[in-house]
Amino acid sequence: MISQNALVLYKTRPAVVTGTEGEKILISFKGEKSGIKVREKDVELLHAGPFNPGDWEEQAAGDVRSAWELLAESGETVILQELAGLVFNEFTPQSALASWKLVEENLFFTGDIKHIKARSKTELETEEKRRADKQTEINERSDFLQRMRTIISANNSSKSTVTLTEQDRRYLQDTEALARGQSDKSRTLKEMGISETPVDAHRFLLAAGAWTVWDNPYPARFGLTLSPVKTIAEPPPEENRVDTDRIDLTHLPAFAIDNAYSDDPDDAISLEGPDSQGRLTLWVHTADPAACVIAGSPADTEAQNRGSTLYLPEQICRMLAPQITEKFILKPGPHYNGVTPDNGITPDNGVTPALSFKLLLNPDSSIAETQIFLSRIKVTCLNYEEADKLADSTGADNSGAGDIDSGAGNTGGHGIIIKKLFELAEKNLERRLETGAVNIELPEVHIRVIKGTDNGNNSIEIDKNMRRRSADMVRECMILAGEGAALWAVKNRVPFPFICQEAGELPDNPLPGPAGAYQIRRSMRPRSLSSKPGVHWGLGLDAYTQVTSPLRRYTDLLAHQQIRAFLKGGPLLSEDEILLRAARAEAGAAAAAKAERASNTHWKMVYLSDKTGSSWEGIILENRGNRSVVLIPDLGLETPASLRNGEPNEKITLTCAGVKIPEAQALFTV
Repeated sequence: MISQNALVLYKTRPAVVTGTEGEKILISFKGEKSGIKVREKDVELLHAGPFNPGDWEEQAAGDVRSAWELLAESGETVILQELAGLVFNEFTPQSALASWKLVEENLFFTGDIKHIKARSKTELETEEKRRADKQTEINERSDFLQRMRTIISANNSSKSTVTLTEQDRRYLQDTEALARGQSDKSRTLKEMGISETPVDAHRFLLAAGAWTVWDNPYPARFGLTLSPVKTIAEPPPEENRVDTDRIDLTHLPAFAIDNAYSDDPDDAISLEGPDSQGRLTLWVHTADPAACVIAGSPADTEAQNRGSTLYLPEQICRMLAPQITEKFILKPGPHYNGVTPDNGITPDNGVTPALSFKLLLNPDSSIAETQIFLSRIKVTCLNYEEADKLADSTGADNSGAGDIDSGAGNTGGHGIIIKKLFELAEKNLERRLETGAVNIELPEVHIRVIKGTDNGNNSIEIDKNMRRRSADMVRECMILAGEGAALWAVKNRVPFPFICQEAGELPDNPLPGPAGAYQIRRSMRPRSLSSKPGVHWGLGLDAYTQVTSPLRRYTDLLAHQQIRAFLKGGPLLSEDEILLRAARAEAGAAAAAKAERASNTHWKMVYLSDKTGSSWEGIILENRGNRSVVLIPDLGLETPASLRNGEPNEKITLTCAGVKIPEAQALFTV
């Protein structure tokens, strides 16, 4: 039986026996006043004792390395008592405890009380190096944390003289991952006593000088990649020849009208008529990347995962490889058009391949019939301002003003067509409003980040988007194309990605102006994708889809793939397949939309960061107690402001009092 004051091991922990209680013994551990009761068979005897409380602190002196060399050379296995004799030349409670610590340390010796063996020379050297490296790492990390405190303190007082080392940046990788939403933990922040959140990580990186305001964490935070698409699709073999399926529409003036900063137009408009019944024919031509991006192909899968093109103020990350975009954008240049049998590229002859939607319109602009063709067109590219000026330059007394075809080959004829398109768009908007559509008009801006060779040369441009009649016209034509494509799919029983929207709860007496538009926008419900046609409340349509941006939106490309399969008599994707692909793409597109909004706000904050004290005109959108939501039109920014009084739509002057970049907040005073 183990006697009182004996030294024992309980689950590898040294303990001293302090007494007995029935069939059990009482033991206590170093530094613990109260003990525990255990069975005698559950402990191992280190030394019979007596072991005194002061023995915990006494250190036995011995020659560890000589003992190791002896055992390593002989290869013998010893018990704890023998190891104590070799190292300390005696077997006492203190030497027994010290010998066990050597075994537990697992550096020179390994095993248990009854079987102790020396490590080989190679094992010992490897382990010593590992432990030395670990200790160096501990020391370096301690120095890093102290340096971070010094840097942050200096930066906060604008007296920083310490710069980050490469080692520092390595230690900050976990914090960067947290700031980008790629991890939910940061050892560095935890050791610094800082909350482990993306906002706190962002703030810390700025304070430490690891990041500047020119680092945008939001795309990564929403799980998006900024790397370019690598999968390049080639035209399918059956179209790598003279394509007799493409009808020739090069006689029709086709206008690709977009923002001045857009360089990838993927839709264009033509107009014919009126016919004997007074009906116009609207042609909406779209890019035709489905000619080479086949459903289920690697290029299709990558586009599906991205969901849409990501438009950031600092860069554009396209849904499709640049080689595909360059082949199919709707502007003059080398394109695939089914003529050249080797690589599908022809010299610049002004002819562009397209998928064209022919919409026969009733006098009220409702759709009488929709036809879809593979086509060849000749495109005239205009920005919104140019299109407006072209239409305005055509006088009302122009001899050809009532005949679209009379001047189709000259600038005056182009102006006539665009004016007719304006009239058509206005009729279509009236038709939709009569069926319950809502029209939201709030100021928008275009943000451009210009990166120099270093952060000192960076700049931000924010331009307010002017209201352009041609922009409204293009929007209505694209809506007509989406409505016509949906009706076509229903008529021909083609499984399609339809877009629906349930009715929102509009206020009983909506306000006028921007405040009213804000009310309506807040009442809107999110759209949904369906394999069945349904009402789109916001647009006032019974059936709708999107087909006019196949280079930018995957669901548009998916619709094109179905259209092409039908036109060529090929197999169609089922409704379930359509929903699965569309749902996957919508997840990517939703993430891209959130990243774009967050990035735009980030760059607005950076733009304001050196404009403390600047004044801005604001419009009150909504009052919430003593807080209001105010719109700054020149920034396209909605911000809270403390107001004691003020009415919706009232104009006020705001002064920028400061900016919090990590929180994406600007502080304004009235």
